[in-house]
Amino acid sequence: MDLVARAQGLILKPKEEWVKIKGEETPAMQLITGYAALLCAIPAIAQFIGWSLIGVRIPFLGSYRYPLGSGLLRAVLYYVFTLASVYAFGLIINALAPNFGSKQNPQKAMQLSVYSMTIPFIAGIFYIIPSLGVLAVIAGLYGLYVLYLGFNTPMMDTPKDKVIGYLVVCCIVVVVLMLIIGFVLGAIFAYGAVSAL
Repeated sequence: MDLVARAQGLILKPKEEWVKIKGEETPAMQLITGYAALLCAIPAIAQFIGWSLIGVRIPFLGSYRYPLGSGLLRAVLYYVFTLASVYAFGLIINALAPNFGSKQNPQKAMQLSVYSMTIPFIAGIFYIIPSLGVLAVIAGLYGLYVLYLGFNTPMMDTPKDKVIGYLVVCCIVVVVLMLIIGFVLGAIFAYGAVSAL
């Protein structure tokens, strides 16, 4: 699998790319280690650069930068938690399949999880300038559309009338996973915890 060609296909021609993906038999661990692990590094590194080297502007208070050690630790934890959540999302997609008249297929569920994160991972480059981080979030909406196209292909053999319900439940799961990651990282790196390092 060519990472650049796959990412390009999912960004520019996602419908056609899902048809190609459906015919592939890529093991789950290869998806995580050979694709997600590489792309997930983009937002982690960008956040380190943005928060520790460039800094974030706080209205009326000036500019703030994480200390380098804290910023590096935050980037590593973000990377690990995000990869774990992508893997967990694949497991959840597979577990929910029978509830939506779909066939359980751990491999296809992991493909849906990993490949639908392509756009948010690549858009993570915007975190280099913290104030542009909102653009990464907006790009994530396109990632939801790509996920919808994956369900509609149908990767999990989901009946057409149940695709939207399946997608909505999965989107809620993604939002909850990302909120948990944000909450855990925020708790670890709250002002008091950072100053204690």
